[in-house]
Amino acid sequence: MSENRTPAEADGPTTPVTPGSWDTRSEEVLAGAALTGSRTDAAGGSHTDASGGSRAAEVSAVKGKARRPGGRRGGVDPVKALMHRHRELCEQAVDPLEIAAGLEAHGVTDRTAARFRHRDVFSLAEEMYARAARDEEAAPVLVPAPPVAGPQVPVGWAVFAMLPGAVCAMAVAALDLTSGTGKLVAGALGALAVGIALRVALRQGPLRVLGRQVGATRMWTGCLIAYALLGEGLLSGILRGGPEGPWPVHTAPVLGLALAVLPAAWCARMFAVQSARTLAASRGLDDFADAVRPLLGGVFAVFLAALLCLLLATGAVLGEGARGIGPAVALGALLLLARLLEVHGFPDAGALMLGAACAAEGLALATSLGGRLPGFDFLGAPVSSLVGAWGPGAVPVLACGGAAGVLLVHAMRRMTRASAHAEGVR
Repeated sequence: MSENRTPAEADGPTTPVTPGSWDTRSEEVLAGAALTGSRTDAAGGSHTDASGGSRAAEVSAVKGKARRPGGRRGGVDPVKALMHRHRELCEQAVDPLEIAAGLEAHGVTDRTAARFRHRDVFSLAEEMYARAARDEEAAPVLVPAPPVAGPQVPVGWAVFAMLPGAVCAMAVAALDLTSGTGKLVAGALGALAVGIALRVALRQGPLRVLGRQVGATRMWTGCLIAYALLGEGLLSGILRGGPEGPWPVHTAPVLGLALAVLPAAWCARMFAVQSARTLAASRGLDDFADAVRPLLGGVFAVFLAALLCLLLATGAVLGEGARGIGPAVALGALLLLARLLEVHGFPDAGALMLGAACAAEGLALATSLGGRLPGFDFLGAPVSSLVGAWGPGAVPVLACGGAAGVLLVHAMRRMTRASAHAEGVR
């Protein structure tokens, strides 16, 4: 049949009869026929250019020259730029919440995330995690993730946590068995031994600090413990016109605080483990914060209950009764909160509040002494009125208790952030 066709018919566009594809010459013929038809219609004026426009669109589609609507070249992707800045974080993250914690640690807030057209940091982290480029060939074989166990701690940390209490008990026994110069030597050596044991316990357990530390924290802590041992007796002697001779030493509160290192370490461990599990199961930063707040409050309450029991026991054993329990509870709460904040990467607030409590106790002693000078009775009047109404223990209760309250509010804000529990970010 093809042999009887004229040359024009042979060159015209027809339905292919073979399975072959259109070649370049066929496309040119089809385009020429469409253009010829549109010019004929325009000359005859029989109808509008609508059909011609459709044919032109078909020609453009055939030739592959149709432009894609809305296509832009060279645009800057802000999320990609952010991923490039935090490339290592995106590559090493195992879930979006880890990226969110890293972004939060680097100062990215929900307001910043709004600039990237996301409602919060977690939504931005989810996109970054989804878009993170990972080398599939070099990726390790995925295995089931082990249960979250919290930060790693040295084996046998509980034994180290018992050292301060054991050493302090031996120092108190040495004080009771000696007198005169021997008592002074035993007290000095006992204080040194307790300090070394406390240092070892804090470095080998859940209370160890891996990040930045403030050097003044140790000095303020030592001053507060010294006041718990000697301060109340000294203040009472000053207000009575003395002191005359050695003032009484309260060893039961200090022994209770030393024994409380073990429950403090246990509470810190439980808080770290439960926070890590909550972090792994959370689907948002707000959900994580809402779950960690009651956890922190519960751990803090458990520690205070354990400390109170230890103080009552040591007071009964040493014959001091309930004297000094209130100041010791306030001091223990302050020390625990300051240490937890330091462990989780916020050392400045703890050091500030420890220094403030130490300054308040020192100011009470100084104004009491200053009030004994002629014409300066007004200096010692506030402390004298406070001690007359509530006893000498009211000064450390107000100083340490007030500082502990401020730290508790601060901890509820800072330690409920995901960045406070992401070890790889700190």
